[in-house]
Amino acid sequence: MKQMLTAAALIALAAPAFAGDAENGEKEFKKCKACHMIVADDGTEIYKGGKTGPNLYGVIGRVAGSADGFKYGDGLSEANAAGFVWTAEAVAGFMTDPKSWLKEQGYSDKSKMSFKLRKGAEDVAAYLASVGPAAQ
Repeated sequence: MKQMLTAAALIALAAPAFAGDAENGEKEFKKCKACHMIVADDGTEIYKGGKTGPNLYGVIGRVAGSADGFKYGDGLSEANAAGFVWTAEAVAGFMTDPKSWLKEQGYSDKSKMSFKLRKGAEDVAAYLASVGPAAQ
């Protein structure tokens, strides 16, 4: 019995502690739409936005710096070369302070994203996860 409780506790500790709210994230995404859009692979426009930044459809689970048709800064190019795959937690950290996040991960702090989402980054990441291909 004691071993079962220990195993259950270890599993609970290993589970991700990400707790973003996708509904709030959809509202917060309006701050991102000046540069980013969310368009599904079949062309369905999920959230109309700018084209300065890459399409964020499927960003969760995608290798960093790999969206077609976009030239990334040095930091995300290095993350791409390393095969770094975006998680909701990583996206939230990046949105909070892109240059600091890149530097903390061991990549160049050169980023084209200058905007910092001080509040609501976890919610936006949860929203992006909810509209990605795995959620469909």
